[in-house]
Amino acid sequence: MSRSKFPGFCQLNARLSLIMLLFLLFMPVLAQEEYRQFYSESLKTTNTGMYVLGGWAITNIATGGYGWSRFDGDKKYFHQMNLFWNTVNLSIAGYALYSNSLLDISALGPDEIIDKHTGTERILLINTALNVSYIGAGFIMKHLAGKSDKNSDLLKGYGNSLILQGSFLFLFDLVLYRILRSQRYDFVENINVALLPDGAAVRFVMPL
Repeated sequence: MSRSKFPGFCQLNARLSLIMLLFLLFMPVLAQEEYRQFYSESLKTTNTGMYVLGGWAITNIATGGYGWSRFDGDKKYFHQMNLFWNTVNLSIAGYALYSNSLLDISALGPDEIIDKHTGTERILLINTALNVSYIGAGFIMKHLAGKSDKNSDLLKGYGNSLILQGSFLFLFDLVLYRILRSQRYDFVENINVALLPDGAAVRFVMPL
C-alpha cells in the first residue's frame, strides 16, 4: 500500500522531521547558554574566594604593622612576615578580581569556558602542594632557630608566620578547589545527556 494514498501520514512525517531539525539546530544554542551560566556561577565562586583572601590579607597587614612596631623578639618578626606575606596575597586577590571583572563571558565558547574553569582548579591544586612546602619550611626554620644565637628570634618568628600562613592557604585553596570541582561535576551531570522529542539521547562531550 503506497504512502501517497495517505497524505495525512506524509504531512505528519514532514512536520516531525521539521520539528526534529529545529530542535537539533536549537540545542547547541541552548547548551552554549548553559555553559555561560555555569561559568558565571564559577566566577562568582572564585570572586568570593578572592574577597575572603583579600579580607585575610588586609587583617594580617593591619595586625602585622601594629605587631611589628609594638613587639620585640620573635613576635616582632612573626608580625613582620605576616605583613610582607599578605601584601602579596592582597595583590593576587586584587588582580584576580580585576581580571574577572573585565572578562566577557558572552565571547567565550564552551571549550574555552571549561578550559578556564579547570585551569583555576589546577592552579588551586598546585597551590595546595606549595602550601605544604611553606608549612614544612616554617617548621625547619623553627628547628634552626634553636641552633642559632644570632638569628634565633628571626627564624622562630618567620617560621611561625610561615606555618600560620601556609596552613590558612592550604585550607583556603583546598576548600575553593573542592567547591569548584563540585560545581563542574554537577554541571556535567545536568547537561551531559539531553532527551530529544522521540526519547533518544544526544550527549554533550565536555573535557574533564
